[in-house]
Amino acid sequence: MKIEALVILGVGAVVLYRVWLWLREAPYTPDPWGAEIGGALGDPDAVPVCPHCLTPQEHNGWFCPECGSTVGQYSNWLPAVYIFSIGEAFRRGVTEPMRNHLLIITGYVLVTLSYFSLLAPISWIFLFRNFRRVSVQEGEQETG
Repeated sequence: MKIEALVILGVGAVVLYRVWLWLREAPYTPDPWGAEIGGALGDPDAVPVCPHCLTPQEHNGWFCPECGSTVGQYSNWLPAVYIFSIGEAFRRGVTEPMRNHLLIITGYVLVTLSYFSLLAPISWIFLFRNFRRVSVQEGEQETG
């Protein structure tokens, strides 16, 4: 083994050790929000809202009556409703504006490849067309 490889291995080990120490010494915070918001979420009178359109959900259904989005406490765990949740995520990726970020694009490409396999390129066409449309709209807003 060459000395360069040993130096790189040693530097990598030191960096990993320092990251481990930093994470171990970090303060433990169970909630990312304050006690006021945590108490409001735990209030029995709190009404859940749709994550898509923010309409209060005062029913026990699995879908929002306003926008059709999947709602409910366990909607992503139930097999019969989970498929609608996945379909909604794919539909939003190809029809609605979203951030043009490399991690989002990579995630959509890999997930569509795993779900659609041979038909994934068709989904990618619509996905990249949506990202291009969002980029053009953002460019027009900046100049206008």
